[in-house]
Amino acid sequence: MSSSGNVRHLSQPCVNGDVFSSHTERKSRFMKWMSSFFKGGSKSNRGSVNGGNPSPQFIGDESMVSRAPVRSLDNRSRSEKEKEELDRAIALSLAEGLKKPNGYGWQPRNNEDLSKSYPDDFDPPYPSYAPNEYNPMGYRVCGGCHREIGYDSYLGCMGTYYHPECFRCHACGHPITEHEFSLSGNESYHKSCFKDLTHPKCEVCFQYIPTNVDGLIEYRCHPFWSQRYCPAHEHDNTARCCSCERLESVNVRYISLGDGRSLCLECMESSIMDTGDCQPLYHSIRDFYEGMNMRLDQQIPMLLVERHALNDAIVKEKNGFHHLPETRGLCLSEELTIASVLKRPRIGGNRFVGMRTRHQKLTRRCEVTAILVLYGLPRLLTGSILAHELMHGWLRLNGYRNLNPEVEEGICQVLAYMWLESEIMPGLKNMPSTSSSGSKKGGKSRADNKLGEFFMHQIYNDASPAYGGGFRAANTAVNKYGLRRTLDHIRLTGSFPV
Repeated sequence: MSSSGNVRHLSQPCVNGDVFSSHTERKSRFMKWMSSFFKGGSKSNRGSVNGGNPSPQFIGDESMVSRAPVRSLDNRSRSEKEKEELDRAIALSLAEGLKKPNGYGWQPRNNEDLSKSYPDDFDPPYPSYAPNEYNPMGYRVCGGCHREIGYDSYLGCMGTYYHPECFRCHACGHPITEHEFSLSGNESYHKSCFKDLTHPKCEVCFQYIPTNVDGLIEYRCHPFWSQRYCPAHEHDNTARCCSCERLESVNVRYISLGDGRSLCLECMESSIMDTGDCQPLYHSIRDFYEGMNMRLDQQIPMLLVERHALNDAIVKEKNGFHHLPETRGLCLSEELTIASVLKRPRIGGNRFVGMRTRHQKLTRRCEVTAILVLYGLPRLLTGSILAHELMHGWLRLNGYRNLNPEVEEGICQVLAYMWLESEIMPGLKNMPSTSSSGSKKGGKSRADNKLGEFFMHQIYNDASPAYGGGFRAANTAVNKYGLRRTLDHIRLTGSFPV
C-alpha cells in the first residue's frame, strides 16, 4: 500500500473555529483512496484470509478510516467489486461533508450539481428559503419618481426623501429650490404659490387684500355678485355701476353718463337712452297690468329724463314717498315744465356725448300728470321702475287715498317684482308675460337674466322700512290671499291683511 507521505495538505482559513473543508481537499482524499485501493489489489494478500481480521489502514492524516479491500471468495467479477467499493467511498465522503455546520464546505455550483450530489430518497438536513430583501444603510427611494436615490444628494421632507429635481410645488409643478417653502397636509408649495392659493386678491385692483391693524385680512364682498375688494375702494372714487352696483376694475373702463353716474359694459348692452326707445317697453307693461285685470283707463305720459331734472321734479312733488339717496322714477301729480331726453347720446371715448333734450310742459288732466324715469338704465331695471310707478298711478286713479308709505310703496314693489318674475321666469304663477316684446336686440341674454335676478334680489332684501319692510309684508299678503283680495283689503282698511 502506498505511503501517506506524498499526500498534499491545503491550509484553509478558520471560520468560527471550524476547519473550512474545500472541494479540492475532498477530491484529494478520494484520489488517495483510489490509489491505495488499486495498489493493494495487485499485491499478495495481507493478513489472514482464513478468518483473520486485517488491521485497519490509515490513509494519510485524514480522520476518515477505511479498511483495505480484501479478496473475496464470492464469484463476482473484479469490476463489480470495484464499483461497489467506489459507491461506498462516495457515500462516506458525502456523509462527512454533511456533518459540518450549514454554510461550510462544498456548495454545488448550480441546481444541476445539487441534484447529482444527493440520492433520490435523500432529504437535506437544512430547509431551503428565499432571504428577505436586504436594504443596506443609506438605501432611499425618491418620493417623487419612486426610483432609488443611492448615494446621490437628496432632500428630506416629513420623512420622505427626494432627488433635488423631484421636490416640486404642488401648484405650479416646478422644483422648489428656495430654503423656505409652505406645507399643506402632505403637499409642498412655493411660498408665492401658496399665497396665491390662500390669500384673497382684490377683484378691483388685483392686489393682495391687505391686513388691518389687528393683522386680519379684511375685505368687502357684494352680497349678490360676490365681488371681493379692498375696503379702501369704497372711498377712493372707484367708479360703481349705477345699475348693478359692481365696482370698476383696473382692466375695464365704465361709461360715464355725465351726471355722476357710470354704467358697466354689461348693463349698457340693454340700456334705454331716450323716450322714444322706452315707449314699446312702457306699452308692454300697461298690457301686463291689463292681463291682471288692472286696466289703466287714462293715458299717462311717460318721459325719460336726466338726473338733475328728476331731482328737480322730486323737490316740487308734494305727494308720494321717495327712496333716498337715489330715486330712479317718479309718479308726478303736479303741473310743471320738464326737460326730457329726446335723442339718445352716442359714446365718445368712455362717456356719452351729443344728448338732445326738449322742454315739455306737463298739464294735469287727472290725478296723475306723468311718469318720469331716469335714462340710461338697462331694460329690465327700467321696466321694473315703470311697473312700480304705474302702480302708484293705478292706486290714485282708483281712489286709494292717504296710504302710509309702507303700504303704498310695499304694494308697488310687489308689482315690480311680479313683472320681473314674468320676464325671467315666464309662465310662473300664470302671470302675463311681456317677454314677447323682447329687448331692443330681440331677446334676453343670459346676462340679462342674471341682471333680472339681481334686481329681484335688491327688492327682496331692501333694508328701508317703506320699500323693503313694506314689500315683504305686501308679498306675504299677496302670496296668502292673492293680489285682488289684498287690494280690496287695502281699500277698506288701509293695511295689509294678516
